Amino acid sequence: MATSAPQVRVGVAVFVLASKNEDRENPRFLVGRRKGSHGAGTMALPGGHLEFGEKTEECAARELLEETGLKVSDIRFLTATNDFMPDDTKHYITLFHVCVRENDDEPRLLEPDKCESWDWITWKDLLGWVQTPQEQSVAGEVMKHKVFIPLLNIVNQRSGVCPTDV
Repeated sequence: MATSAPQVRVGVAVFVLASKNEDRENPRFLVGRRKGSHGAGTMALPGGHLEFGEKTEECAARELLEETGLKVSDIRFLTATNDFMPDDTKHYITLFHVCVRENDDEPRLLEPDKCESWDWITWKDLLGWVQTPQEQSVAGEVMKHKVFIPLLNIVNQRSGVCPTDV
């Protein structure tokens, strides 16, 4: 039986801003701790796989609703990263979008098999996590905030990008 060659897949990741009035240099956005899949235990944005024939903005809205129950507005493309994960034999092109939640509803954990929790963090929080070596221990503890490769790559591959409500 022949096995097919690994494929490059398209992922969509979404920066959900906490409000329309976020600090342009340090906005708050939603992250969750992945579980049950590649990148388990790492912090990541909500998102998922682009389906055949689907617009990327539709994918972002669909995935957010499925994962968090949040309704959002003004979904816009932000940037893309090239995410090779040799340890998992995975390769993605991740399309990052930014949007704002429509009201002050908090995210719900609607796919507990895929995500442990949702939290609001700031851009500077993320930059601090990325700048700290991922396996470094602090005061004898392994870092609590390992970052999923696409989110790590947006900082490393797209210098100067910040998820703001433009």
